[in-house]
Amino acid sequence: MDAVVQRVRTSWTKKSRGGPEAARRNAAPTAFPLPPGLGSAVHEITMGESDSFAPRTQVAELPAAGVIVRRADGLLRVDPPEISLFGMPRRVRRPPAVRLAPGQWLQWQINFRFADCCDGSWSYRLDTFNILWGSAAPGVFLGVPTRRVDERGPLR
Repeated sequence: MDAVVQRVRTSWTKKSRGGPEAARRNAAPTAFPLPPGLGSAVHEITMGESDSFAPRTQVAELPAAGVIVRRADGLLRVDPPEISLFGMPRRVRRPPAVRLAPGQWLQWQINFRFADCCDGSWSYRLDTFNILWGSAAPGVFLGVPTRRVDERGPLR
C-alpha cells in the first residue's frame, strides 16, 4: 500500500497565546515538503515554543503516526487519529473515517490543552495529519487537500 503520512505537531504554553509569540506560533506551517524519494512511510515534524518553533524532522515506518490507514473496498480508509485521554476539549463524538481514492490526500487537524500534574499550568498542542494515497512528490502537501477534517476545538 502506497500511503504517506505527514504528522506536524506544534506545542506551546501560555507564553505563546498572545502578542509576538502568538504571531510566531501562528506562522508555523502545517505542511512541509517531503524528503525526496519517500515511499510508504511517516514523515514526522515537531515544533515547539522552547526552540522558537524550529522544525525537527524524522522518518518512521507506518503505522507509527497515531493514525490508522488501510485499504478497504478499493479505497484508502483513514480512521480518526488517536486522541489523548488527558487532553481537552473532550471529544465525545468523533468524525467518521475518511476514504481516499488513489492520488487524493487528506488534512486532518486536532488540538489539545493539557494541565501539568504538578503545578496545573496549561500547555497546548496542534496535530496536523497530511495523508496521501499514492506516489508522493516532495511538494504534494503544499497545495490544497482533496478532503479536510477540522477537529480543532476551543482551548480556553
